[in-house]
Amino acid sequence: MPGRPSPWIHELSFDEIEAHLKTSDVALVPIGATEQHGRHAPLLLDTGWAIAAAEEAAKLADCLVAPPMHYGWSFGHMAFAGAIGLRAETLTAVALEIGQCLLHHGFRRIIYVNGNRNANLPPLEIAANRLAITTGAFAAVADCGLIAREEVAALCDGPPGTIGHAGESETSLVLARYPHLVDMSRAPGGFREAGRGGLRHGHTNLDPRLDGNSVAVARVPGLFRAHTEARDGVVGDAQRASAEKGHAMVAAIARNLAGFIAEARKAEVTIRLPEMPV
Repeated sequence: MPGRPSPWIHELSFDEIEAHLKTSDVALVPIGATEQHGRHAPLLLDTGWAIAAAEEAAKLADCLVAPPMHYGWSFGHMAFAGAIGLRAETLTAVALEIGQCLLHHGFRRIIYVNGNRNANLPPLEIAANRLAITTGAFAAVADCGLIAREEVAALCDGPPGTIGHAGESETSLVLARYPHLVDMSRAPGGFREAGRGGLRHGHTNLDPRLDGNSVAVARVPGLFRAHTEARDGVVGDAQRASAEKGHAMVAAIARNLAGFIAEARKAEVTIRLPEMPV
């Protein structure tokens, strides 16, 4: 075929995938979410992180990417219209079965690319562990908020905590990749804080400048509406965002993911093919 083939599995023919598997057995599985990101940004933002990171890393590392999944563990955003999510156990089961299908075709190293930052981590980490333990495959979760958090923090010029939900970094991503879906006239100005009691919410700080005390708060449906200023779901400072920053962030994440793929290829694997998910 003329030109360079797409890295996306669903954009290739079956024989193109068979040919690719003769030289590379790595598959990336981008998983995001459909949930609010303020009044100025689209609900696809988290899937946008996963798509951008996986696509750019695949080009650097010569691997293929499964179709993106737009649903994650999002019930903490159900107080906002349009949110669609899966139960944690459903997300784990779907991710596991996607991995099993990929193994059936000859992929041996499965990397889930999480665009819903740390929110999807618990169910996806369980899926990766189950896949590795039951089949012998190499399985991992590359979180877009963690794999290059130092580089992303360096690109942000807001105060510590600005790498928040729908804030500087996330708005930069959609300005870079989906500018037609962003309305910056609706983006709140100034730094927005979230949290209470002096402790950060979440089990993993996405901003390395905030390493320190934290708590894990149950993601009840009204969490983001109740604990963000103006009840609009925005944390950080969206007005500091720019497309230039977004492109640089995606490039940093993709470079680090490509480096991880190189390490994954060194791992020895002995596959025990799983039963087909029927």
